[in-house]
Amino acid sequence: MSTNTPIEDVIRAKITAALNPQILEIYNDSHRHAHHEPMRESTSKETHFRLVIISEAFRSKMQAARHRMVYALLTEEMAREGGIHALQLRTLTPEEQAIQEKKQQTLSEKSEKLEKLEKIEKIEKIEKKDQQPSQEAESVAPAPQQTAAATAPVIEPVAVEEPLKA
Repeated sequence: MSTNTPIEDVIRAKITAALNPQILEIYNDSHRHAHHEPMRESTSKETHFRLVIISEAFRSKMQAARHRMVYALLTEEMAREGGIHALQLRTLTPEEQAIQEKKQQTLSEKSEKLEKLEKIEKIEKIEKKDQQPSQEAESVAPAPQQTAAATAPVIEPVAVEEPLKA
């Protein structure tokens, strides 16, 4: 059976057979890179892939070792003319995926709470503004008049000595 995505089909088959993933997501991002100089002459529409692989096979292995496992599976597809030009990998164990999902859920909940608080603050600000007398009314009110006494210089009393009587 021939399909329009032979490289993607091979990627799926090889990874499924070797790693038995619980989750395998394959994204063909080739269209995003079609304008790049090296890709203009390529007849392949399958050159750039992004993979998400959740598998027990990655347990107790560092990211570099996990990536080497995937690269080893796809050596032929990466070496072939018109084959895989770029490969982005996200390799996790099921436990790591669960932790990331929990973190994402917590982040989403916090984001929702923050949005609610921001809305409440905006409402309170509007209500506070509505309760305050407007500044226009204050600026229209006449300023108190200054009297001449208020603007006259202040003269300090001076002590006068009485003349001495002989």
